[in-house]
Amino acid sequence: MNKLIVTRWRGRILSALMSDSRCRSLSLEPEDSGSLLGNIYIGKVKNIVKNINAAFIDLGGGKTGYYSLSENREHRFTSPLAAAGAQEGRVLKQGDEIIVQVSRDAVKTKDPVLSSNLNFTGKYSVVTLGKTQIGFSAKITDPVWKEEVKEYLLALKEETGRNGFGVIVRTNAKETTKEVIGGEVLALKQRMDELLAKAENRTCFTLLEGAEPSFILSLRDTYAGSLQSVITDDKICYEEMRRYLDKNQKADLEKLQFYQDPLLPLIKLYKLEAALEEALERRVWLKSGGYLVIEPTEALTVVDVNTGKYSGKKNAEDTILKINLEAAAETARQLCLRNLSGIIIVDFIEQQLLTALEEELKEDPVKTVLVDMTKLGLVEITRKKVRKPLHEVYGRGVKPNGVPN
Repeated sequence: MNKLIVTRWRGRILSALMSDSRCRSLSLEPEDSGSLLGNIYIGKVKNIVKNINAAFIDLGGGKTGYYSLSENREHRFTSPLAAAGAQEGRVLKQGDEIIVQVSRDAVKTKDPVLSSNLNFTGKYSVVTLGKTQIGFSAKITDPVWKEEVKEYLLALKEETGRNGFGVIVRTNAKETTKEVIGGEVLALKQRMDELLAKAENRTCFTLLEGAEPSFILSLRDTYAGSLQSVITDDKICYEEMRRYLDKNQKADLEKLQFYQDPLLPLIKLYKLEAALEEALERRVWLKSGGYLVIEPTEALTVVDVNTGKYSGKKNAEDTILKINLEAAAETARQLCLRNLSGIIIVDFIEQQLLTALEEELKEDPVKTVLVDMTKLGLVEITRKKVRKPLHEVYGRGVKPNGVPN
């Protein structure tokens, strides 16, 4: 069972998901977070760069986003809005005003990535504008259940009299009924319709919808059924989460607790400063005496597995297997803990470790795929890029205690 801990630390909001007394994931953001992820804007086409088949969209306030013309073939023009929010076949040109959503946060020197395919996300489903099919999380594997839910949602779409939207059924949906999923889909569709109607009367650079803060997203995205409690010692965060749960997840409202103990704050009770320090260290020690070396680079992240100071009585082959089994579990935890993404290369030695690692990666709420093992014995993993990794948010090269690495 998991506990979600939300507290304030050095002027930032710290969210930690605790599983079996260990920290599974961390999120750290300023109160006035610079993240644009999920925000929906009316932007203006600043310029179109033909050689990369992309446009740069001015979002106002000095913010610019990258908009791929290969991935966004239909554009949501605001003047006038078509019935479905798009005008099919119209060519984008400089000065056009369009509705876009930030689908990927800015990373280092790269602008945030924008999309015309708007997503409205709930606990159990995502309503999509621009993609009309019904899809399912890859972690939902029951074909009978999927077919039953798909038929139900198709009928629901017909009843609304509008098929210009799609639905993605999230992993959490496995824990509930098709009626609950359908109710959420209708609520998300209403939110989408209201936003499109509002856009017709708003000026350029308007923020049509802002994303929820990261601690609310952690609450929403934690696997249903595994959440034991949500604990915070911050009154503002408590009220925000209570509001969200009352509106969207009433079943979890009783799990929310307001912690009050001035002698032992949450940050100390759950040893979150130590968890932060661990998540920023280059080296991670394993109980077996081996260790991981984690090196994020501009292009990819490399994880090297070392036998370290293990001096067991078993033979070398057993030693390597023991360390790699432990390393498989710890690698999966560290990817989530540090919010590492993109291409990840792990230096494992044993082919048989692939299955163990793949099972561990399934626990990650962020889409993570074990691609294969190369001829050189390197394991290739991809993890969806969403938010900035923890070392970039915190400030690489500085530990939580303020001491340089």
